Amino acid sequence: MTTDNKPKGATEATKAANQKVLDTLPFNDKADFDDAKRGLVARPDTLTIKDADGNVVWDLEEYKKYIADDKDAPDTVNPSLWRNAQLNMEYGLFEVVPDRIYQVRGYDLSNVTFIQGDTGWIVMDTAISPETAKAALDLANQHRGSRPVLAVVHSHSHVDHYGGVRGIVSQADVDSGKVKIIAPQAFVEDAVSENVIAGNAMSRRAIYMYGALLPRNPQGGVNGGLGQTVSTGVPTMIIPTDIISTTGTKMTIDGVDMEFQMTPGTEAPTEMNTFFPQFKAMWMAENTTNTMHNLLTLRGAQVRDARVWASFLDETIRTYGPNTEVKFQSHHWPKWGNANIIDYWKRQRDMYKYMHDQSVRLMNQGYVGSEIAEEIQFPPELNNFWPDRGYYGTLKHNSRAVYQRYMGWYDGNPSDLDDLPPQEAAKKYVEYMGGEEAILEKAKNDFDNGNYRWTAMVLKHVVFANPDSVHGKNLLADSYEQMGYQAESGPWRSVYLQGAYELRNGVPSAGGTDTASPDTINAMPPEMMFDYLGVRLNGPKAAGKNITLNVDFTDLRKVYGLTVENGVLNYAPQPIPNANANLKLTKATMNQIQMGELKLTDGIDQNKVTLEGNRQSVEEFVGLLDTFPFWFNIVTP
Repeated sequence: MTTDNKPKGATEATKAANQKVLDTLPFNDKADFDDAKRGLVARPDTLTIKDADGNVVWDLEEYKKYIADDKDAPDTVNPSLWRNAQLNMEYGLFEVVPDRIYQVRGYDLSNVTFIQGDTGWIVMDTAISPETAKAALDLANQHRGSRPVLAVVHSHSHVDHYGGVRGIVSQADVDSGKVKIIAPQAFVEDAVSENVIAGNAMSRRAIYMYGALLPRNPQGGVNGGLGQTVSTGVPTMIIPTDIISTTGTKMTIDGVDMEFQMTPGTEAPTEMNTFFPQFKAMWMAENTTNTMHNLLTLRGAQVRDARVWASFLDETIRTYGPNTEVKFQSHHWPKWGNANIIDYWKRQRDMYKYMHDQSVRLMNQGYVGSEIAEEIQFPPELNNFWPDRGYYGTLKHNSRAVYQRYMGWYDGNPSDLDDLPPQEAAKKYVEYMGGEEAILEKAKNDFDNGNYRWTAMVLKHVVFANPDSVHGKNLLADSYEQMGYQAESGPWRSVYLQGAYELRNGVPSAGGTDTASPDTINAMPPEMMFDYLGVRLNGPKAAGKNITLNVDFTDLRKVYGLTVENGVLNYAPQPIPNANANLKLTKATMNQIQMGELKLTDGIDQNKVTLEGNRQSVEEFVGLLDTFPFWFNIVTP
């Protein structure tokens, strides 16, 4: 067998699969293109945004080289995903409600929305990076007249909705009362916790979800579903000044009336919509977009409840539907006209309700997650509705998420209760299937017949049994590649193509993504820091150890007692009598330690940390903490 590790074009099977999509879906429906283009005020000829050091954090020019309205989908891109990419390329400043509501789209994964008050701006969500948020504000000021930002509303706790905040307002203006930061209840707790406890693993998997290492071309990164991709600046956070906790809460800022609808447990643990009665406009946060969303994001998170999601959308329809003439949100383009909006909301509601109810129906008939994913299908009225297509979430992995929410990881089959780990099982599979060469020969035949899902399943065992199998890795990469070319979902495409990339090129040994920014670390309460230290504690190494430490935050006037015992780190908000060591430091110093800017022992030597007691116990404790490698293997053992 002859293979190579070079990217390939689309096979005949992939071309046929993508042609079937083109023949099946209503591509003659151009309403989304009309809405995406409507209200354009201005756009720069080129859009590349850099940070203060000259590093590019956002570059739409890469995509403009090959994505345009007048270009047909290449053979290597699912035509439906290509359509979504074309729509997401509509960038610039757009008027949503004349003289009142404006959006900057295409400057990041998410939109930056500006509500024009009597004297200033109210900003709805601030993208990921300060640099992209500032560029959006500059564009709005340039074409609508310069005015101060008086308030920022964070719709929910995901970083693409608050990370750019310091690009448009300063901490000083917030502290002085000039600017309000408005957010839903538990915003800070949820925003911080998502980026900390499982942050390293989530960030590594996000490399796959967004295809961070892929070239920007028709054989690589094309579109992320919600937007083109993510910007790469350092996210920021400012602690909110005003917390919203109850649906129906009203607030008036700079002559603009707002009414909030709480929607916890939908697209995020904490989230809220905002109604603007003067403008008959409903801000939907990320609860509705022009795609099916995730019930379980591929980077990893807790499963979202489709039933609850649908119920809140029903509440939106009943409560705000009669008075809404424009609907807009944090991703994609708006929709106008009450009848259009109600129809859209109903189909988004019913999309989530259908996937919940039908997944549970099949579950109660004895189907497991993988079987449900293969069986479930939307009715035509949902399947052919463009905003319900799976550009981000998919019906397949969302239905599995519903199963997981109710039934967990175990499918009920005894053979799956204590199965062998992947590498050990792979060696036995290869042995039982007649050896590597026999498998490769059969897999090549299946590959040539377009059976890429099967070849990927089988060749995974070859690679895990023998990570040095050149032909195994090459053919597996080729299989992933074709699956990526056929994927309608932006994240599915990225996952497959990123997997192919790492099989062909290996895993990088340096660099990576910071799982938590300085502002995130600063917002962490001591309890969360100690929870994270507990996760870092190497239990097997800590077995038999008994260490007690007191940590005194002198600026917070709080003392915590830490105990390592039974391989576990426990803490309590009170000192331990006769502890092995007492440490005194500020929260700011602890932040430096948490970010890896300062070692605890160096802090002691530099008098940033005061030590009383046994230094050896402190050093022993530090020696028990793991440092997580970012670039762990995924497609190889």
